[in-house]
Amino acid sequence: MTGRLTRFARMAVGALLCAAALPALAAGPASAAPDDPRYDVLVFSKTAGFRHDSIDEGIAAIRQLGAGNNFSVTATEDANAFTGGNLAQYEVVVFLSTTGDVLNGAQQTAFEGYINNGGGYVGVHAAADTEYDWPWYNGLAGALFHSHPHIQSATVNVEDRAHDATAHLGSTWQRTDEWYNYRTNPRTTAHVLASLNESSYTGGNMSGDHPIAWCKDYQGGRAFYTGGGHTAESYSEAAFTRHLLGGIRWAAEVTEADCRPETGYTSIFNGSNTAGWSQAGPGSFSLSNGTLTSQGGMGLLWYQAREYTDYSLKLDWRLDGDDNSGVFVGFPPSGDPFSAVNNGYEIQIDATDSPDRTTGAIYGFQSANLAVRDAALNPPGEWNTYEIRVEGERLRVYLNGRLINDFTNTDPARSLQQGHIGLQNHGAGDTASFRNVRVQNLDDGGPGPNPNPRTGRITGYGGKCLDVAASNTADGTQIQLYTCNGTGAQTWTLPGDGTVRALGKCAQAAGTGNGSRLQLFTCDGGADQQWAPRADGMLVNPVSNRCADAEGVSSADGTRIHLWDCLGAANQRWVLPT
Repeated sequence: MTGRLTRFARMAVGALLCAAALPALAAGPASAAPDDPRYDVLVFSKTAGFRHDSIDEGIAAIRQLGAGNNFSVTATEDANAFTGGNLAQYEVVVFLSTTGDVLNGAQQTAFEGYINNGGGYVGVHAAADTEYDWPWYNGLAGALFHSHPHIQSATVNVEDRAHDATAHLGSTWQRTDEWYNYRTNPRTTAHVLASLNESSYTGGNMSGDHPIAWCKDYQGGRAFYTGGGHTAESYSEAAFTRHLLGGIRWAAEVTEADCRPETGYTSIFNGSNTAGWSQAGPGSFSLSNGTLTSQGGMGLLWYQAREYTDYSLKLDWRLDGDDNSGVFVGFPPSGDPFSAVNNGYEIQIDATDSPDRTTGAIYGFQSANLAVRDAALNPPGEWNTYEIRVEGERLRVYLNGRLINDFTNTDPARSLQQGHIGLQNHGAGDTASFRNVRVQNLDDGGPGPNPNPRTGRITGYGGKCLDVAASNTADGTQIQLYTCNGTGAQTWTLPGDGTVRALGKCAQAAGTGNGSRLQLFTCDGGADQQWAPRADGMLVNPVSNRCADAEGVSSADGTRIHLWDCLGAANQRWVLPT
């Protein structure tokens, strides 16, 4: 298929744009991306249940978006389009208010293969009222329909204003639609972009946490869903069609975003004021539309309210053009911005500088992985998300969900064990904007190390131990059962972040389907590395809702460990270190 070529085309465009300003994206349906690479979208609207009378308007709106944003649109209700060869033509497949069982077994297999090979899925409204008996599709869509009240106005809380589907919106979005309740909450397996304020309308039944739009990486592909789009009027609403366009662009890999599940963060800049922050040095930041924008410099807006140790910092940032800024961590309190320069570390934001001074670099100390950085980076005019993760003296940088730098401090004068956070205003000619600055304390039970990690062997079927094959630390090494021998390959740590670790790496599910093998892999914070022990001894991977299982109900040395439906069987029961 051609989906992966889209990324390379986008990278080429992005590289050209890094040296020149790109206009900020507006809310209108055809205003977003005239420089997007050409790609192809299949809109599928077959119904085997209730049929929405807005489907024709939805198809027309997507065609208009395509005409204005350089993608072709093929619309069909013929499920025979779901063959491997035909799907390979498209970067994105949109399920537009489909209902019921719309694909047979062979067509389902073809669509699974399409996603596994990097395809993109966009589900609109009743796409969640589709294929209830196909667990794989349930995982792709993120959640399935439960019920709905009458059509009415509601307040949408925009949780992520960096994703291309929501960056044009304010912190709240008032609109009228038919608001679905879902059978499950997708927050633990998908990244929630927007949720409903259940107090703003009647009929919500999700106990106050009501996601309505989300995104996720899924089995090699990308999945975006929006619960809007029931009414015909939705498709003439500029903000909604721009929302839909952003989902299509992201699914096509034209734009990047951090779509990992996110919970447990506390806002230290929520868009309304800068309480707890202090300006050091010249220049300042203006505050408008929930966004801090640098003015003059060289100065630093730093969070003086507290210092942090062992934490995950997430924030969204955008450059207007070839600008310069950065995020500082690990520095002592001071009214002198150069105290942060001399005593902390700067994670650079400037895509055109030298390798150790470019976006993602630990400024002056270590370059980012430039190939991975380039593939993850959105160009000027579009938002990006950093996660800056500090664990002891280890500093990791994620750009739009991808690990681009892994650095360990060895300088006592720059110890990361405690320090402040700051945003740089570099100079009069440099404009950088920041939104949604939030922190999770890893030593308070969030992802990351725990003051009392559990370390030891994990025993399973036949009294054998969970083991890393041949003590090999290479990414992708099989995890297996083996006679207990007390080696490091059988010494596992549960640090309290949901991961299970050995030999400095994490146990990872290579997929979400039955038979997906468990392997050792570099820890990256992904949902495929999350494990939830149950009281009955099951070890569940929440993103797949499947259990670690000894293949073939065997206890022979070398038995593969893989995912399987949780059956409560003896070959799925594990004894963890205490």
